[in-house]
Amino acid sequence: MILLVVDRLSLRLVPDELWELVEPLIPGFRPRPQGGGTAPVEARAVFTAIVYVLTSGCAWRDLPPSFRVPFQTAHRRFSQWTKDGLWRRLHHAVLDELGSQGLIDWSRAIVDGACVRAKKGDL
Repeated sequence: MILLVVDRLSLRLVPDELWELVEPLIPGFRPRPQGGGTAPVEARAVFTAIVYVLTSGCAWRDLPPSFRVPFQTAHRRFSQWTKDGLWRRLHHAVLDELGSQGLIDWSRAIVDGACVRAKKGDL
């Protein structure tokens, strides 16, 4: 029963359509330089665990064991993927996909963006 609930939650957090955008953007697995650990955890499971932590607001340590991803692994991959620029590339991929489907009114986005003052030093 727990596995069924996790599968539903996982599919709600990361539906197949989103995973199709994410999967090619995820950097290849890199073993830890100091060695140790176990075999690599499936990237989709790790991504789903990260999405859960980020959307629920829970601490990494509170990642439910039902995700079958050690919280240390989820946090380490989050840090690696952040350093590798995954989140920026994913943001662009989602915007491209929504734009190609006509789901973004770019004229409104441009006007809205022009009304927001940038902080000094922002690019």
